[in-house]
Amino acid sequence: MASAAQDQATKNEITLRGSTAIVTEFFAYSINSILYQRGIYPPEDFQRVEHYGLTMLVSKDEGLKKYLADVLAQLSAWLRTGDVQRLVLVVCGADSKAVLERWTFAIETTLPTAVQGVEKPLSDIQKEIRAIIRQITASVTFLPLIEEPCTFDLLVYTKVDLAVPKAWQESDPQYIIQSQEVRLRSFTTKIHKVEASVAYRFLDSGTL
Repeated sequence: MASAAQDQATKNEITLRGSTAIVTEFFAYSINSILYQRGIYPPEDFQRVEHYGLTMLVSKDEGLKKYLADVLAQLSAWLRTGDVQRLVLVVCGADSKAVLERWTFAIETTLPTAVQGVEKPLSDIQKEIRAIIRQITASVTFLPLIEEPCTFDLLVYTKVDLAVPKAWQESDPQYIIQSQEVRLRSFTTKIHKVEASVAYRFLDSGTL
C-alpha cells in the first residue's frame, strides 16, 4: 500500500484531505491486521510490509483486496464530508452464524473552517496509530480462542439522512448477546478522532 497519507500532509499541518487519507490508510492496515491475527484468512494469504515503523501483514487475496478498496473508497468520501460515525468489523462463525467479535472504530469529525488545515505533527499521529496496531497484534493474548472457521462483515454507520449507494445494503447491527468489551487506544488528527474497541462473546461456565 502506498502511503497516500504522507503525500497529503506536511510534517505539522494536516488538511482535511490529508486527515482523510491518514484515517483511510489506518483502516486499511487495521482491518488487514485483524483478519490476520484472528485467523479469518490463512497466514499464507498475507505478505509482510513495513509501515508506521512496524512490520505489518496485508492480504494478497485479490478478491479481498478489491472488496476492501471499494469499501474504503466510499468511506473516504464520507470522511471528507463528516458523514461517517462508526466502522465496525464483525466476526461470525461460518457454520454457527454466531457473532463472536465486534471491532468498533468510532469516528468524530471536526471539519476545519479554514483552508490551510490544523497543526499537529504527523509523527505524533503515527505514534498514536502504532499504539492501536500493537494492541490489535496483542489481541490474541486477551481475546478467546476462535475454534471454528469464520467470516467477517464491515458495517459503516452514517448520518440517518445520508444517500447511500445502491450497491450498499442495510444490515442489522449484529450485536453480541453476551459480551465483554475491551477499549483500545485512540488517535486524532485534530480533524478526525478514532476511538477503537473490541467486544467479544463471553460465555461463563454456567452457560450452555
